[in-house]
Amino acid sequence: MFEELTLSSESHAGPPMRPPSLHHRTDGPARPAIPAQKRGPSGLHRFNSAPAGSAESALLGCCASPRWARRLAAHRPYPDLTALLAACDEASYDLSPAELAQALAGEPASRLLHGRAPRAAHTALSAAHTAYESRFGHTFVICLDDVRPSEHLDQVLVSIRTRLSHEPDEERSVAADELRRLARGRIVRLVADTGHAGSPSVAV
Repeated sequence: MFEELTLSSESHAGPPMRPPSLHHRTDGPARPAIPAQKRGPSGLHRFNSAPAGSAESALLGCCASPRWARRLAAHRPYPDLTALLAACDEASYDLSPAELAQALAGEPASRLLHGRAPRAAHTALSAAHTAYESRFGHTFVICLDDVRPSEHLDQVLVSIRTRLSHEPDEERSVAADELRRLARGRIVRLVADTGHAGSPSVAV
């Protein structure tokens, strides 16, 4: 229900005026009721009803494994976001080593720093990435959804230094879980009602 808010003044003589409502008419013609605005289909509904090719293409932007994308698209419709995220996790856990390598290879080399950042920061980040990629042969990935933007750089540098001490098998497992978390965050934004698929999750 819509209610009008009126300004009242205690400086006028006489009893206070009763504010207009749906059941109280003041002088003048009655105002027509304001119709409820119709909302378009939800993001999840649009995802569920999209052609298979379009859904798979959008999902590849969340995780660059074709089989992962086909699997999630094939299991539509999803009753809610929770079910979709559960399917995302299951498909991520089932990636073979070759599919994981393919997904990691498809991760964009995003940059945390803008051009005005100190040169020392650019140098430190570039050196850390180079050392990581030299040791493990793929892009460093990390999900920063729960980290404040002002702490992104420090978190990445600390994580790279820590993970450089991992054995390849151990790091492959860590990278796979970070990739899963990245995919979850991207899916949430993909099916958001706003239709905005941008991701604050970062692959760096």
